[in-house]
Amino acid sequence: MSTQTSDSLQWTDLDRRAVDTARVLAADAVQKVGNGHPGTAMSLAPAAYTIFQKVMRHDPADPEWTGRDRFVLSPGHTSLTLYTQLFLSGYELELDDLKAFRTHGSKTPGHPEYGHTAGVETTTGPLGQGVANAVGMAMAARYERGLFDPEAPEGTSPFDHTVWAIVSDGDLEEGISAEASSLAGHQKLGNLVFVYDDNHISIEGDTATAFSEDVLKRYEAYGWHTQRIEPSADGDIDVSALYTALKEAQAETARPSIIAMRTIIAWPAPNAQNTEASHGSALGAEEIAATKRVLGFDPEQSFEVADEVLAHARQSLDRGAEAHAAWDKRLAEWRGANPGRAQLFDRVVAGQLPEGWEDALPVFEEGTSVATRAASGKVLQALGPVLPELWGGSADLAGSNNTTIDKTSSFLPAGNPLPEADPYGRTVHFGIREHSMAAEMNGIALHGNTRIYGGTFLVFSDYMRNAVRLSALMQLPVTYVWTHDSIGLGEDGPTHQPVEHLASLRAIPGLNIVRPADANETSVAWAEILKRHATNPAPHGLALTRQGVPTYARNEDAAKGGYILREASTGTPDVVLIATGSEVQLAVAAREALEAEGVGTRVVSMPSVEWFEEQPREYRESVLPPSVKARVAVEAGIGLTWYRYVGDHGRIVSLEHFGASADAKTLFAEYGFTAENVAQAARAVLDSTTGLSAARG
Repeated sequence: MSTQTSDSLQWTDLDRRAVDTARVLAADAVQKVGNGHPGTAMSLAPAAYTIFQKVMRHDPADPEWTGRDRFVLSPGHTSLTLYTQLFLSGYELELDDLKAFRTHGSKTPGHPEYGHTAGVETTTGPLGQGVANAVGMAMAARYERGLFDPEAPEGTSPFDHTVWAIVSDGDLEEGISAEASSLAGHQKLGNLVFVYDDNHISIEGDTATAFSEDVLKRYEAYGWHTQRIEPSADGDIDVSALYTALKEAQAETARPSIIAMRTIIAWPAPNAQNTEASHGSALGAEEIAATKRVLGFDPEQSFEVADEVLAHARQSLDRGAEAHAAWDKRLAEWRGANPGRAQLFDRVVAGQLPEGWEDALPVFEEGTSVATRAASGKVLQALGPVLPELWGGSADLAGSNNTTIDKTSSFLPAGNPLPEADPYGRTVHFGIREHSMAAEMNGIALHGNTRIYGGTFLVFSDYMRNAVRLSALMQLPVTYVWTHDSIGLGEDGPTHQPVEHLASLRAIPGLNIVRPADANETSVAWAEILKRHATNPAPHGLALTRQGVPTYARNEDAAKGGYILREASTGTPDVVLIATGSEVQLAVAAREALEAEGVGTRVVSMPSVEWFEEQPREYRESVLPPSVKARVAVEAGIGLTWYRYVGDHGRIVSLEHFGASADAKTLFAEYGFTAENVAQAARAVLDSTTGLSAARG
């Protein structure tokens, strides 16, 4: 790597030595623990150092600073690329943390984890997710600017910043990257810069085994600004060329940018460079010693960091403080000129909701028939005027998902021909890109200062699952609006009818699934989700009906996840019927039949198992008394969720097979989702539990 000074880039021997320090630290860290990915961290060290030390606006003393640029390391396996820069820059990582790489309880896990390590903006590892996270961050940055400073000339607002991302061959092979990159180009996200590590190596060897497209032509077709830089004569990254390309990309504000950067994995290891072995295995003591000799380090030392190198790199703390102070001054000026927006900014940053916001929530008339998807849409439209930070849309199903918060305002870039196009619009058109939509929503939530939701059919949550899992892993307050929640959607047939999805999604730790029984439960559910945004952040999935369902009186106990909707006439019930969503009406009708027979029947609506499990034991047992063994659960999906609630002696009215193409009424009758079948299940349970009690007596 040459040591040179371009017109703007100041690059000294200490910069070169800092980069080489990052290389040997990566090699040593993997060697010490015995596993990991050293090669890419070694070859990417100049690029990561240039971004962190020469280009990116950040303050290591305040990793949550609103005015910072964002950095995403999409190939999370090369986590040491990020950890070494966090260490050198003066974040909370120290040398002992690098020595503890990949060990239990350390700040340096195998893949970067959001909320675990200061300076890590997102959890990455599953390839392609970081690509879409970065796109979401760039979208959020634009929407944030629209909330707080829309009239400011370009580049002058305290809310203007850049999203930087390193992406790999593996990221760009994953289909999610195509979805996200296509949307980024369409949205003209000029605040987004990708640095593409074009190293031609994957686990199976040369990427020629599976990847031969011209990436830059692909991105040019997406509408991106593209550049390519070639290596220096010695094969290393040409930092002067990279710096120039980064600054040019940052200056290009009409399009997102990608810089293809040819690298040699594990450079400059004499024997391991350019090999697949260096991707995912320790180099070995001899190869590390040889590499250190090439770089002028002591081969007998491990984790060698010269004091003058660390002092030089940690000048980023001073630069960060200066940038932060300058931003604070601009923000103060903005506050003075925009007192109303400043109040909004303070409220949003604090995660608070405006006073009286719940007054906007609709209350639906008891006895009417309303699809819960329609009720959700009415809630969103009612909340839109009072919660400007709330925005979202659908994966091209807005008319079916009822996710249009404002028909007159679409989040679309300047120059889009649609009459409702607005760079700061409320309604997002994610396109038929469910997987990237979910990961972009994660990026939007990670960016902060807005509240995001996105919709599609429940059956298509399969496309989104990896990103949804990461929502839960990071505890992000994103809201998935999943409609057409059962065979009740009807004639579209089994390809579109979710059967296993509710149980499957409930199996994801930290994801809250909410399947409201009616319009009023839907309104209560939205209110509870919004309340939890700051105090108890977690992803939520709303499962909503296509078909109309009866509306019951509003009951705020729906926010507890499970509550008594209809009480038994006998006080302590003889039997408890538990139901969710469109099947609650069946339990209510079955109760009427059973009560007419003298059977004391309680109906429990349980829109959210997860919320219910959060409640104190006393409350849960008041709803589901342990003494009442006669229980029936009803849900138009597989019964996996409900065994814990009905016990050994209860019954589940469920669907253990795929549906068919027919109208909803026919399918429900055909598969036993009728009030009479629920009542008959209750009678059978009562017979068996009565017999059991008699036998025990």
